[in-house]
Amino acid sequence: MCGIAGEARFDGSLADLSLLTESSQEMRKRGPDGEGLLSRGGWALAHRRLKIIDLSDLAAQPMVDSQLALSLVFNGCIYNYSTLRGELEGLGYRFFSQGDSEVILKAYDAWGPACVERFNGMFAFVIHELRSGRLFVARDRLGIKPLYYSHQEGKFFRFASRLQSLLKYPDTDRSLDPVALHHYLSFHAVVPPPRTLLQGVRKWPQAHRGFVEPDGKVRMECYWKPEFTTPEQLQDLSFSDWKQRVLNQLTKAVERRMVADVPVGVLLSGGLDSSLIVGLLAQSGCKDLNTFSIGFEAVRGEKGDEFEYSDVIAKEFSTRHHQLFVDSQKALDTLVEVVEAQSEPMVSHDNIGFYLLSKEVSRHVKVVQSGQGADEIFAGYHWYPPMMESQDALADYSKAFFDRDHNEVKQMLDGDWAAENYSLDFVREHFAQSGAPQPIDKALRIDSLVMLVDDPVKRVDNMTMAWGLEARVPFLDHELVELAGQIPAELKVREGGKYILKEVAREVIPASVIDRPKGYFPVPALKYIQGDYLNFVKDLLHSRAARQRALFKTDYVDGLLQAPEQHITPLQGSKLWQVALLEYWLQTHV
Repeated sequence: MCGIAGEARFDGSLADLSLLTESSQEMRKRGPDGEGLLSRGGWALAHRRLKIIDLSDLAAQPMVDSQLALSLVFNGCIYNYSTLRGELEGLGYRFFSQGDSEVILKAYDAWGPACVERFNGMFAFVIHELRSGRLFVARDRLGIKPLYYSHQEGKFFRFASRLQSLLKYPDTDRSLDPVALHHYLSFHAVVPPPRTLLQGVRKWPQAHRGFVEPDGKVRMECYWKPEFTTPEQLQDLSFSDWKQRVLNQLTKAVERRMVADVPVGVLLSGGLDSSLIVGLLAQSGCKDLNTFSIGFEAVRGEKGDEFEYSDVIAKEFSTRHHQLFVDSQKALDTLVEVVEAQSEPMVSHDNIGFYLLSKEVSRHVKVVQSGQGADEIFAGYHWYPPMMESQDALADYSKAFFDRDHNEVKQMLDGDWAAENYSLDFVREHFAQSGAPQPIDKALRIDSLVMLVDDPVKRVDNMTMAWGLEARVPFLDHELVELAGQIPAELKVREGGKYILKEVAREVIPASVIDRPKGYFPVPALKYIQGDYLNFVKDLLHSRAARQRALFKTDYVDGLLQAPEQHITPLQGSKLWQVALLEYWLQTHV
């Protein structure tokens, strides 16, 4: 787990090592254990290292294989690297290190771009071919590891693990992207790749690989696209058969993610997903497992912790359990650090929770497993069961999921920012793609392959890496995701959702955790904005910077400020906080 950056020049000039060093330094929290820089004329690579596998200097990056004439910067972990190494040794390759980074280099030499199809893991990496001068770029199937880039054909291609690293270059276009802005305000703050809120910075899409040619042209292709329908040859499987397949695959997923040369813990929220991870690890023989939970004080009677459930699991499996309780004032004091840690503005309340929890966890371990992804993969959200009977998938999904419809977006934005209904158009195009025939399949696919990547997964990466902590997400094992897509939808949405996962869990963890009301990572103070929080938001939206930006109409913002509790999104978020967070992020980073 690390931070990567680099620049390739196509106009005959040298790579700017001073700015690249600043770009790399901006990611120092992602990789506090080491740094490296490699340059040759018009191209240069930089790396910040977090030591997880092969702690020796032989695994340092940028990694150069002189014999193969290849150089690599890599962020992530290849869980099956040991198996691949054995296969490559059988082909005659010899290794100078013991980690997964060198396996990527040899695998690329052996199998070319197809190497990514053999990797089980999370990754974003760039390989420079010395002989041809081109770059090979790849990102993992579920976008667990981030990769931002800035590109001007014929001039330069720059990349980094954080958007802010690319802002170290003065010529990066910082103007707002109207399509991305619409997505942020309407599509539940999800900005799908390749867009970001800034015109001059793009995201390399998940499950894509490609080349940056010596003349600056970028070619990329999608290498993985799971089907969300039951194949004909599997339609006769019994429920027991499906359940056993899920149990087997999930067990493999959590065991794979124990691969490390340092201890691995678990973020234990008290919910089904993280509890199941702890149970499976215990069944596989893990002893003295470190588990971590966080809670906040209640606001307006809404409870802010789930300690009673995490305590059940910690006791059941004899974990070394750590609890962190946070009062509202401490959460407010932490906001500036949380926003600084966000590569893109992320409105979800639990950013603070993950940030503070990661701070505590990093004092004990360098790697944790987390339960993100189960709700999207196994249909745990409330809008999935109604989609089973939907006669209009687009209308029903957007009504349940969108924070605002297009009319409200036009009411809040000044000028021509909302010229078209970009968010609804995006969902319409996604729903029209083949491979997800029923409305429920379409909803699960867009949430698994789009929303999940640019909301929960990005949030976990940003908040954990702010403390040099590597988070692994077994529910996003791509083989498990493929399997879940094949399971008949009714076996997932039954009894309110995640039915088959709950039935799998009954063989592993106590029923009291499975049958409890669905919870989440609550921070009530950011849902019901009042007191010091409201004063903070008022000052932010009335600041000189906000007035000069003139992005939002004054009467709309005033309406939110007058009664924040009356302006709650369909997914129970604060519309006021969403507006304030965007302004706060822009003031902090742009």
